[in-house]
Order: sequence, then structure tokens, then C-alpha cells
Amino acid sequence: MIRLTLLLVILPLLSQRCFGDDAAPVRIVFDTDITGDVDDVLALAMLHTLADRGECSIEAVTVSKINPLAVPFVDAVNTFYGRPDIPIGVTRDAQIRDSKYLHLVKTKDGDRLRYPHDLLAGDDAPDAVSVLRRVLAGTDDRSITLVQVGLAANLADLAESKPDTISPLAGLELIRKKVRLVSVMAGAFAPIQGNAHYLEANVRNGIGSMQRFAEKWPADVPVVWSDFRIGIAAPYPRESIARDFRYREHHIVREAYLLHSGPNHDRPTWDLTSVLYAVRPNDDYFGLSERGTVSVDDDGFTRFTQQPEGRDRYLTMNREQALRVIEAQRSLVSQPPTSP
Repeated sequence: MIRLTLLLVILPLLSQRCFGDDAAPVRIVFDTDITGDVDDVLALAMLHTLADRGECSIEAVTVSKINPLAVPFVDAVNTFYGRPDIPIGVTRDAQIRDSKYLHLVKTKDGDRLRYPHDLLAGDDAPDAVSVLRRVLAGTDDRSITLVQVGLAANLADLAESKPDTISPLAGLELIRKKVRLVSVMAGAFAPIQGNAHYLEANVRNGIGSMQRFAEKWPADVPVVWSDFRIGIAAPYPRESIARDFRYREHHIVREAYLLHSGPNHDRPTWDLTSVLYAVRPNDDYFGLSERGTVSVDDDGFTRFTQQPEGRDRYLTMNREQALRVIEAQRSLVSQPPTSP
């Protein structure tokens, strides 16, 4: 217990020394399809740790797939990490998805919820576009980084949104004024295991919304894509699940991982890589492609066309960088919350 207490005191201080006392936290909106895969859970946990270290602030979480337990689960994770009041929004029109782990939010120990939360169903949360517009309207210019790790429904709808009581600006104007970067997990820009026409799930499961996002997102607001290859090359080590979460008898991240992947699988960290780049873009975890433009075919295939003034770039990663990414992600996902 003494060692754990010292760790919780020292980590924020180490972060301040590494990043500087005057380094402004990156303002993050996390747009997630937290239902099917468990990498969304790891990515959200990682964001909370980075917020504990003073490297980012989580302005809102929006959900891009439909499951009545998705919003309660996000609320439970946020509460577990000491941030129960983060705004949460949800789409009303996207893929409906089952889950192997969301039912954790209904688990009770005696007559009390194991993982407390206030939102009991998706219908308890406001519309995602309203949440996005409210966050953007209330923040400084060019201050928000959007992390999209699922379907593009919410960001595409934001781009098409009209002026309203939240802001007199239409979606595209609001995005140009307030967003500095979008970090997206989607696509495949090179062959996957010899398949030169690989259809990545975040695109394939919502082709129309990803087409709308790619076509309509403003050309002067940069988009960086972490494609399928990056997460595959940096799997989350199963040893971490076995060893690194023992500081809590019940840990929502560990239990979700085991329900989804079991104890003998190193899960690819697709969504985590987009978070890591968004918060630490200058730490040489990744390289970047040349500039270009991403387009989405009608079957969900993503194409990258190099253009000197293009809006889009995608992440690259060599073997040495992958080793650093794996270690950084393990440390950030498993760090104990600073709030009890």
C-alpha cells in the first residue's frame, strides 16, 4: 500500500517534469464505438491516465454504435477513474451491436453496483451531435482534438449540422474555427496479409458515414489516420492483464478484457494508437506519411492519393517504435487511477 501511495504521488510529478509545467493539456473529445471490441475500453482508460498526468483533458465522450449498455459502460469507466461528470452523447442512427463485456455495468456485489454509474441506458444520454456542438462552441479557437475510433457517424453528422441554439455556426464553420486535429482509427492503406483490397471494420460497418466524413470534412483541418496495420503491430501484452491490475480486486478494464479476449490473447491496440498520437504527437512513437487525400469506395475500401497540400496523413511505425508504443500503452492503460 505504501508503494502504491508513493506511485500515485510521483507519477503526476514525473509528468510535469517531462512535459513542462506550462504545457497545456490537449483537449480531447473521444468518439468511440465501444461495444464489440475491447480496445475501446483500453483506449478510454489510457485517456484517463493521460488526464491524471496532466497531459490531456477529456471534454466529452460520444458513442457511434447502438447498444443500450454502451453509455452506462462509458459512464462507469469515467466514474471508476474519478470523472463521473464527463458529458456523454450517443448516436441514434448507426449499427446496432452486441457486446461480450458491456453487461459488466449491471454486476452487483450484494445490493450495490460493482461499477457505479448514473446513466442507466443509452436513451439517458443526449444526442452526440448536440454534445459535440456544445463542446466546440464553448472552447477556444483551434483547441479541440477529436479522436475517432469507430464509425464516422457522429463526426459526419457534425459536419452536416445546421446552426441552432447552441451556436449560430453551421457544422463546417464550427469545425474550422474550433478543431485543430482529428486522429482516426480506420482504413488500410497497404495490403493486409497479402490482401491488397482489405476492408477494415470501422469503414466496412459504416461505409456511408465514412464516405461522408472523408468527403465533407474541411480541407484545412488535418486528419491523421491510424490504419489497420498499426494496431496489429503493437498488441497489448496478456502479461499485463495477468499482473498489472492487482491493485484492485475488481478492475473494469481487466474484467472487460477477459470477457472479450480471454487470458491467452494479445489484443491489437488499434484504438490506443490513435489516442497515443493525439496526446503525444511529437514523441516519435510514429512516423507520418506524405500529405494526401483519403477516399472511401462504395464497398468500404480506403484509398490514399498523395497530394502536396492534402488534408490527410497516415501513421507509420517501424519495429523500434512499435516496442516503445507497446510499453507506453501498457504503462498508461494499467496505471492506477489517482482518484479513489
